[in-house]
Amino acid sequence: MAILEFERPILELEKKLEALRVRAELGEASPGEVRRLERRLQKLRQKIMGSLTRWQRVQLARHVDRPHCLDYIKGMLEEFVELRGDRLGHDDPAIVGGLGRLRGIPLVVIGHEKGRTPQERIQRRFGMPHPEGNRKALRLMNLAERFSRPILTLVDTPGAYPGIEAEARGQACAIAENLLRWSTLKVPSVAVIIGEGGSGGALALAMADRVLMMEYSIYSVISPEGCAAILWKDEGKKKEAAEALKLTAQDALALGVIHDVIQEPPGGAHRDPDSAIEAVAMAVERNLRELLLMGEEERVRKRRETYRRMGVVVLGKGE
Repeated sequence: MAILEFERPILELEKKLEALRVRAELGEASPGEVRRLERRLQKLRQKIMGSLTRWQRVQLARHVDRPHCLDYIKGMLEEFVELRGDRLGHDDPAIVGGLGRLRGIPLVVIGHEKGRTPQERIQRRFGMPHPEGNRKALRLMNLAERFSRPILTLVDTPGAYPGIEAEARGQACAIAENLLRWSTLKVPSVAVIIGEGGSGGALALAMADRVLMMEYSIYSVISPEGCAAILWKDEGKKKEAAEALKLTAQDALALGVIHDVIQEPPGGAHRDPDSAIEAVAMAVERNLRELLLMGEEERVRKRRETYRRMGVVVLGKGE
């Protein structure tokens, strides 16, 4: 497992606790010693994880051992059938989608996949979609509407692919078409930001009825590195940029950008992927069942109201 610097004290104490438990089983340590060390570990974990900076949360959102889209699909869905292609001659491996069933609810699922091995990451471009990826997502949204299936999206991307070939094939237009389609969809939809939610690449999959974020995920118009390079001409200012961007799940909830935060296992989703996947499955099922009870017109109206409220600034007297 990759270890972040601020995680080291926790991991070191966990190793000591494991060794003490072995000694206790052999009769060389008392159960009381084990309980005291467990309490010490719990307090240390609460102290460190409860005082993370925004940049440290960025690091957790990008952790290489964090569950990816395909991990959630495998752990959450029954009968998943992947569908490929944008019906215009291309298939983008950065976007995964298909048909599945979540605890009895038939749905269409779409998500960004970063890849696990170095070869997969290169092939999937670390989850950064080309225009054909967003067009594949649009095709799947239309399919969901045609067959009255709810939509689940799993967002995890630094942003849409910024290469010249993607721009030449209509990157901005593909994103805009997805945003327009979200505004008119009548089927229930839930988006979950499971890692990085970067810029238009994230928005193209995230304008759902309910937008949820994992506790240590991020959602922002630009990466801290990109922001620092533009504002200060210095990528080294990424920590300051992360603070200014207010990109954490807690920030987004306070700003009204998302609807809820999904709590992660102690230490983050990468420490206990199975528990993280179960937490997402429960949250998605709860929100989908609530949305399924609403009428189409009510869902569309509430979705539009949610996005119209964003960006409204209330000035004080004399401002």
